[in-house]
This record gives sequence, C-alpha cells and structure tokens, in this order.
Amino acid sequence: MYQVFDETGAPAESGERVKALLRELKQRQLKGFLVPHSDQHQNEFLPPSEERLAWLTGFTGSAGVAVVTDKGSALFVDGRYILQAPKQVDTDIFEVLQIPKAKPSEWLKETLARGNRLGYDPKLHTIREIERLTKTLSAAGIRLTPVDENSIDKIWGKDRPSPSRAEIFMQPMELAGKGSGEKLMQVQMDLVEAEHDAVLLTAPDSICWLFNFRGGDIKHTPVALAYAIVPAKGRPTLFIDPQKVSESVRIALKPFTEIAAPDALDEALTELAKSGAKIRLDPGSASMRFASVLQAGGAKHVSGNDPCTMPKAIKTEAEQAGARAAHVRDGAAMARFLAWLDEVAETGRVDEVSAAMKLEDFRRETGQLKDISFDTIAASGPHGAVVHYRPTTESKRVLDKNSLFLIDSGGQYADGTTDVTRTVAVGQPTAAMKRHYSLVLRSHIAIAAARFPAGSRGQDLDPFARGPLWAAGLDFDHGTGHGVGSYLSVHEGPQRISRLGTEELEPGMILSNEPGYYREGQYGIRLENLILVTPAEDIEGGERKMLGFETLTLVPFDRRLIDPKQFMPWELAWLNDYHARVREKIEPLIASEDRPWLRHATAPIR
Repeated sequence: MYQVFDETGAPAESGERVKALLRELKQRQLKGFLVPHSDQHQNEFLPPSEERLAWLTGFTGSAGVAVVTDKGSALFVDGRYILQAPKQVDTDIFEVLQIPKAKPSEWLKETLARGNRLGYDPKLHTIREIERLTKTLSAAGIRLTPVDENSIDKIWGKDRPSPSRAEIFMQPMELAGKGSGEKLMQVQMDLVEAEHDAVLLTAPDSICWLFNFRGGDIKHTPVALAYAIVPAKGRPTLFIDPQKVSESVRIALKPFTEIAAPDALDEALTELAKSGAKIRLDPGSASMRFASVLQAGGAKHVSGNDPCTMPKAIKTEAEQAGARAAHVRDGAAMARFLAWLDEVAETGRVDEVSAAMKLEDFRRETGQLKDISFDTIAASGPHGAVVHYRPTTESKRVLDKNSLFLIDSGGQYADGTTDVTRTVAVGQPTAAMKRHYSLVLRSHIAIAAARFPAGSRGQDLDPFARGPLWAAGLDFDHGTGHGVGSYLSVHEGPQRISRLGTEELEPGMILSNEPGYYREGQYGIRLENLILVTPAEDIEGGERKMLGFETLTLVPFDRRLIDPKQFMPWELAWLNDYHARVREKIEPLIASEDRPWLRHATAPIR
C-alpha cells in the first residue's frame, strides 16, 4: 500500500528530547553531538528503527545532519529540503541551514570553544567523513570523540521500532544475467590486481547484487541489511541474521559463500587484522567503526572503492531487457492514471494522497508490482515548489483549478526499477506556466538527445540540462540525474549527472534525466525519464567513439503546457518521435476506453 507520511510528533516534543540529549551529553562530558540521517550501512532510506534524525527533529528528508550543542542546535540540509525542513522542525530550537552555503564544520568552529569535545557514533559516519571533520575541528582545538552507545538510542525508549527480520529471496538468473560465481571472480580479480587480501562489503545493494538475492529490510528498497567479507582467494562469508535465510535460500547460497551471524563480524575482522592481511574498506561508504576494529586488531585498513559498485552499475543484457519491459508495463499504468486524472482533476474531489494511491492501484493492477520504489511525491500548486514534498494526512491539498500538479513516483518490479516525474495542468495554465514548462522540457530534451565522447562524466553533461534555463536567468538546486539499480535502489551510484558527477559514463548504466524549475509559493515543474547509456551511431567523418542515451520511460508529456514557438525544429522532432514510440509501445496494454486519450496525448506537435 501507498504509505502516507504521518507526523512524527517530534516537532512538538523536540524541546524535551533535545533537553534529554543534552543531559546525556553532560554526563559524558560532551559539549555536543552529531545526529546524521544514516545507519551503519549508510543507506539513503532507513529502517524505522534507524530514523534518529526524524525522531529528534521531525525532519523526514532523506539527507541531512543535526548538530546539538549546549550553545544551540542546527539542522543542515541541501537545496531539495530547504523549504520542507523549516516546516517540519521547531525553528526555535534548530536553525535550518543549507549545504553547501553553510557547512557543519564551520558552524561548529564558531559555536564550540577550544578544548570542547564533540560526540559522534562511529557506526553512523563514514571513514572519509570523520577523517575530514577531525582535520577541520582539530585545527580549532575541538576534539571529535566516538561513543560506544549512541546517545539518541539511550533516550529513545520503548517506542523505538524493532529491527526488520524479513526473509531474503533469490533473484533468478534470467533476470540477473550473471551468476554469483562470475561476479565473485570479477570482485576477486579486482582485489588481486590491487594486491589487497580481502574487502569488507557494507552496502546492502552491493551484497544483494553480488550474491543475487533481494530482501525486505528497507521500505520500497528490496535489500537485506548484511555484511560480507570477500577474500582475494577462497570463499567469502556473508554476515546476516540467520532468521532471514530460509533453508532453500541457504542451499542456493551454499556453493558461493559461508553464512555467519552479524555478531561474528568483529571477531572475523580482528583475526584478519592479526594475520597481517591487507583489508580494503571503502572510505566513502564503510563506517568509521570498522576502521577502529581493524586498528584495535593491530592493522590499518587500506582504502579502495567497493569493487561491486561499477559492475553493478553497468547492467547486463538481461537487466537492460528487464528494464525495457518494466518501463513498458509502468508506462501503461501511468497512461491509465493520467487519463483518469484528466477526467477527475477539476472535480474538487481529488487530493494529493488520493491521487498517489490511485496511481499505485494502476501499477498494482499490472499484476507484477512488488512495491513502489519510494514514497510518491504528489504536489499540488505551491507544494510543487518543495522539491521532495510528500503529502501527509494533515498537509494534503485538493487539486486546484488552473494550477499545476507534480507527481514523482516509481515501481519496483522483479525485472526493473522505475522512476518517473510528470507535471500536468489542472484547468487552464497561465502563460508563465507554459513558458517555464517548455524551458524545462527543452532542458530535458537536451540531455535525452545528447551525444558525447566516451570518457565523459556526469559533470560534463550537467550544463546541457541547464542551458535553456540559464539563458532565461533560471536554474534548479538539485542534480540533473542519479543512477538507478536493477530491482534494487532507486538511487544508485557512482554514476550521476550533476556538478559533482565525476564518474565516467559507460554503456549499460541507467540514470535519471530530471531538470526542473520551482517558483516558491506558486508551483514546481520537474520532468523525469530514465535513460540508458548506449553506444551512439557512427557519423561519417567522425573520429572518436561517441555515446548517447536510450530513453526507457514511456509516458507522454502534457501538450497543454507545451508552447511550440519556444522550441527549435529538432527539439520538436525529438518530442514527436518520442510520443510516437510511447503510443506504439503502450497502446496494446491499455483498455480501449483509454486509447483516445493516449492518441491525443501523443499526437504530433507542429
């Protein structure tokens, strides 16, 4: 079922919770404490038992960190959440600041005095994060101090949810396209070439990919919370709650790995450290605690990338075929939803929550939906300007006449993960709405139609999506695109299209293409398709290997918001070709009563 975000109650209770936290810190002789939005696996979306930041502050976004000190407290969020956060937290307690304009390290240097101790939970922070923060704060005489037991956990109490024990299940070979044995060989070759003896894997999606299983420990993301030690030679060990592993799954995994309980991990790491083995930890995803365990065992870890990250990002032929099939199915569900929305949007009976639930119903009627891929963003009118707004029973708006409605949603299917955003007109759009929509669509087309040399990075392409908006004096405060997994995480690295996207794009990678425009207090516009990196067709006289994108998502754009006079001929040609492909692929999957709507929605624009 679609999950409505209920209020956590934390804003009203933040004062008492912060006071309790400060009392706990005083007993430990700490002047402050870091409360990140993370767990010991550095997941973006967290199990309920790990939502410490939301419990303390009321902020429910997927990224942020609070700093609580006896001199004051602050919540740091990025541009996606700068409108949302002040509405969710008690701003008399937490100053809300935007990263990167404000940095936690600089705020701490201004707030704390020399000799002060700042506490942190080493399970919840990466090695790189703590190393950088230690260097910055040490220069100001502030001591970063790890704690054995998280101070939030001590005061959370009996209402803290229990950890998940969902059983894992195997991903069929015909969908994975590559067996665990072949994947393990690839990982071990990486270790041998780097002269590393073993790697500790901490990212759940890497572990699920490596051993070809999926789980249910995180809402909407089919992963299991687990760890794995993979040696350069020999059998790996999977550390997972034994209650999550059925006998049939244990038999399927037996040829590839040993299975142990999570509480055996520290001892295994200590034994490796004592043997003098070179153990790789990914400093960007492994918790600082593991570096400390190795150091206590007499060894220092070696830094290196998670060896599963790149091969996981480059989808097999089977995964690419699965993604195409999933998007045809998902596109048909979206078409049914948009046709329904056109009929009822102006009745005054549809609100943000009911619209989101209706869309999930259409996806579920495909008979193949496993789950939605994230909590649906359904935003009417001014809510659309809050980039990651999610409706609650308290905040939901009825779809207003003569407004815009933004809906960002996706599905988890066994053969692929989808993520699509459409902005549609309810009633008569204004000239400004059509102008801004057309600019965003032109920005979207610039990425979709791009050709670029092999070796190009996401940051090289990001300006393509901003060019039309920049020319109009506009921009958006989020990345243009993120990587997407194969029946895994809807947000997957290392590939992304953004100013920070330094990874080279390679054929087989799936990314989102989602430029936007947000007018605070009025409306938001975002148009998102998923795209697959592919070799580009040769051009006569060309001398370099070029790449391009295949658009996977098959959902019409709203013709009512398109001003053809703003588009160049080649842009309209791309749009008409895209709509023709949408109609061809999904018309056979929708009922006859919805086909007239689809034909009109995909008719050529002249």
